[in-house]
Amino acid sequence: MAKHTGNNCHKSYIRGKSRRGNWLAVILLRVSRRDFGLCLTTLLLFCLGSILWQLNGGAPELLLNVRYYFGKSTLFDGYGALAPRALPFPSRVVYNRVGKCGSRTIVLLLRILAERNQFTLISSDIHNKTRLSKHEQIDLMINISTVPQPFLYTRHVHFLNFSRFRIEEPVYINIIRDPINRFLSNYFFRRFGDWRGEENRVVRTPGMKDDERYLDINTCILESYPECTNPRLFYIIPYFCGQHPQCREPGLWALQKAKENVLEQYLLVGVLEELDDVLLLLERLLPHFFSDVLNIYKSPEYRKLGNMTGTVHKQTPSLRALQVLYHRMEYEYDFYNFVKAQFHLTKWKFGLRTRPRPPRHHPRLRHREQQEEPAETVLKEWVEHP
Repeated sequence: MAKHTGNNCHKSYIRGKSRRGNWLAVILLRVSRRDFGLCLTTLLLFCLGSILWQLNGGAPELLLNVRYYFGKSTLFDGYGALAPRALPFPSRVVYNRVGKCGSRTIVLLLRILAERNQFTLISSDIHNKTRLSKHEQIDLMINISTVPQPFLYTRHVHFLNFSRFRIEEPVYINIIRDPINRFLSNYFFRRFGDWRGEENRVVRTPGMKDDERYLDINTCILESYPECTNPRLFYIIPYFCGQHPQCREPGLWALQKAKENVLEQYLLVGVLEELDDVLLLLERLLPHFFSDVLNIYKSPEYRKLGNMTGTVHKQTPSLRALQVLYHRMEYEYDFYNFVKAQFHLTKWKFGLRTRPRPPRHHPRLRHREQQEEPAETVLKEWVEHP
């Protein structure tokens, strides 16, 4: 009897233990399924994130903006903390201004904007050194990179390839104009200056002899003086081609390289003949620098300053001379028309419907009555945008 009772107790203990084991197994099974699902979900998200990372060329923009904002490193890179001044908008802008393409007008505006919009403006006083040696390029790019951000650096200099020397690239902007108009404005500016110099009786280019100063523009062009022939007329393209020696030689190589750089390196290249739209686009593309620029440009106070930059004692070349110039500047006009087409495409993307000036007819036209317009058009544009 006692033995029977003991067996029953043992069986009850085993059943109880078995039930507890079953419950424990169920709990462990449920936990395992949940953990297994969590692991799979985590792995799936990681894979999707990795794919998106690679497709987008790096970390999501939101995380980068957070990183820029706090100025700290994240698990998405191994380069340590960013400088505290790093900003999520383009904060390093270079304007390698082309001579006699409205650059003094823009610099005057930038001086007002720098104070109003709180950015650093560095405007170089070096005007006649656009081509640099390798060491000069490196020194200049390093100096530019150390300017407190946000900054805008401007100088008459041919395009600098920062990535070639593994230096962080800035945002490039520029403005060009009709090549013949640019040449004529420069020709007379070198000899007679602008209205500021005229009022103060300042002699432009003091070392220039009178024979050169008063050289008739038609004589210079038609008799092929060095100033009025290539390579001197090959002026705009090198600003976009760069520092390579071949960039200074009139030809297809320099032309194609300049076009490539416009597409790949420049945020905007505008045309002076449509300056209002250039300023409007700059205000939209770089608001931290150009906010309210169009209103400033149209204000009476600025107009009074801007009118003093006009070239004086200008003359209009003959139609024959204009024809010769146009033929000599074939590559320049190819580039100018390319830039103008890209600029109009950008305007269209931003929904700008403002109409440019009517296209000018160049002196290639055969009929005399059709050739009367270019000289008038050249003079008009030249007077309005010296």
